[in-house]
Amino acid sequence: MQKHFKILSVIALIAAIGTPVMCHAMGDKDKDKTEAAASAPSATVSSPIPPGAPATFADIAHDLLPAVVNISSTQKMEEEKSGEGQGEGQLPGMEDVPMPQFPPGSPFEDFFEEFLNRRGEGGGLGGEPAIPPASLGSGFVIDAEKGYVVTNNHVVKDADEVRVTFTDDSTLEAKIIGKDEKMDLAVLQIPVDGKKLTAVKFGDSDKMRVGDWVLAIGNPFGLGGTVTAGIVSAQQRNINAGPYDDFIQTDASINRGNSGGPMFDLQGEVIGINTAIFSPSGGSVGIGFAIPSNLAKSVVGQLIEYGKTRRGWIGVRIQSVTEEIAQSLGLPQSHGALVASVTPDGPAEKSKLKTGDVITTFDGKTVNAMRNLPRIVAETPIDKTVELKFWRDGKEQTAKIKVGELEKAEEAGLLDDEPDAPKAPAADDGSAIEDMGFTVGSLSEQTRKQFNVPEDVNGVVVTKVDGKGEAAKKGLSVGDVIVEVAQEPTDTPQKAKDAVAKAKKENPDVPVLLLVNREGDVRFVALKFGKK
Repeated sequence: MQKHFKILSVIALIAAIGTPVMCHAMGDKDKDKTEAAASAPSATVSSPIPPGAPATFADIAHDLLPAVVNISSTQKMEEEKSGEGQGEGQLPGMEDVPMPQFPPGSPFEDFFEEFLNRRGEGGGLGGEPAIPPASLGSGFVIDAEKGYVVTNNHVVKDADEVRVTFTDDSTLEAKIIGKDEKMDLAVLQIPVDGKKLTAVKFGDSDKMRVGDWVLAIGNPFGLGGTVTAGIVSAQQRNINAGPYDDFIQTDASINRGNSGGPMFDLQGEVIGINTAIFSPSGGSVGIGFAIPSNLAKSVVGQLIEYGKTRRGWIGVRIQSVTEEIAQSLGLPQSHGALVASVTPDGPAEKSKLKTGDVITTFDGKTVNAMRNLPRIVAETPIDKTVELKFWRDGKEQTAKIKVGELEKAEEAGLLDDEPDAPKAPAADDGSAIEDMGFTVGSLSEQTRKQFNVPEDVNGVVVTKVDGKGEAAKKGLSVGDVIVEVAQEPTDTPQKAKDAVAKAKKENPDVPVLLLVNREGDVRFVALKFGKK
């Protein structure tokens, strides 16, 4: 960085030297021109500040900076044991690999000597100790009396030591109270004895609109407290970071080291936690993502109270409802969450939910899209009995369900279980379903072995797919097991073919719904009939 500043200084000096200096006696004409220019009205530049926008962020930044901290975490290095016969100046595991030879005085000789020495004590080769892995990030104080600090989980993940540095350069050791990988959040606690802390509070992220001003404060590249401003670029972004993706997108400059830092509204309330950026170059390109405060509040509260999360769970695997699936089920519009499978002995099975049901409302909250349901259920209190509405047999129905705990289900291994299915019948000849471009065969001992299909999975196996057919367009592939056709179990190729023919006869304009099992992942696929 110092070299860059020096270069810029030299360039500025050259520019100054190269500027011609005009020195001559001022004549009467020159004097008249000068006086005329001085008396002429100055040009008025219109302010670029939009109506309603603040003229400066200085006051709000001044108040908020003391609550934002820099976080550094380190992992302890495991001492490497030097093996027998390991030569000096060799890396562990490379004892038999000859080191490159360079001419005496070569700069490469010095480079490799320094490199090997730096891998020394702690790294196994004599010299300087290896530097332990470190992580830099940001955080913010939410409780000045108890010293609670919020940050991202990935900032302190696997850390043995965590340090929190304030804007006055004071540093305190912190302990980890709780972490949540699914939401990428963590809560730390620092000692408050003799330290007066400034805390900030969570705001209502649901009130934010696209175009609203936001401030991001953090520790980019380890530089220290840095303030950037921007707007809310988009809401409810899904970037496939986890099961509860619902990010706020902003164009405020966010870089590495900003992770865990707060995003503020103009009232000074935290409406987001900066977590990720989209960047082909590694730096800010104006696309940053923050966890909404309304999602984070409940998780932070649970981490403080229990040291872990306690999320709601109902025991279903779900998928999106496409227009074709909605048409197949007679659903007026493509919304809700389609139940692909039900966990045995889970809350959903006890409430008589079945594969093929579409959950449209849960605890009074509308399920507009599949990804809304996990969040709604997760935020529902454990053991609460709620009402849900679902679509079955062409009409909306209602059921009561008692919410279970996700973490307990994970510990019990319930999330990996699949519903039991009846045993497969005797083998049959394969049947081509030409209207949709695929062929199915029976699940015999031979085909199970050929396509690696477990004994507890039953139906008919796809043995051939026409690359130009409807099945190929919808992603059906050889080895997939079709469990149901038109929501009816199928155990022979002929039954599958007859079910498709029946559906075509009843209404050729409505897609046929297939329940497909691919390596334990169960999903629905809606296939249209081919047009002749």
